[in-house]
Amino acid sequence: MENLILYGAVAVLLAFSIYKDRAKTRKALMKGLKAFEGILPEFLIVVMIVAVVLAVFDPPTIARLIGAGSGWMGILIASLVGAITLIPGFVAFPAAAELLRNGAGVTQIAAFVSSLMMVGVVTLPLEIRYFGKKAAIGRNTLAFAFSIVAALFVGWMVAR
Repeated sequence: MENLILYGAVAVLLAFSIYKDRAKTRKALMKGLKAFEGILPEFLIVVMIVAVVLAVFDPPTIARLIGAGSGWMGILIASLVGAITLIPGFVAFPAAAELLRNGAGVTQIAAFVSSLMMVGVVTLPLEIRYFGKKAAIGRNTLAFAFSIVAALFVGWMVAR
């Protein structure tokens, strides 16, 4: 039902935009389509990776590795995977939701997403080149530690 309301609102606003200025609306839609075309390859790759992970690891295995009962080891695994993975947030959040539906723990997924957003192992060489070795490693180390603290806070808040 919520989706129908959102789609209805978008349709009404699009119709209003066309009424106000057809040329600008067409230009905006073309820009949006170009942006979507740019995002689509990354999105499809990550969706395929998540599909393969969900096909290989059944929900009990996911729960054992990064489920609520996996404790510190699950948090560490999720944080490390997030730190070395390079995917955009608009893809990470649906992937995280799917992992949650398949048995992953909230704290572990919070660790995955927060380290994914804050830590850049893959981009570390570039960061070192621009900011220097000490600053880049320091920032990533602090970001990794903070991602675990943030995940623990999220887990604590959800458990309340």
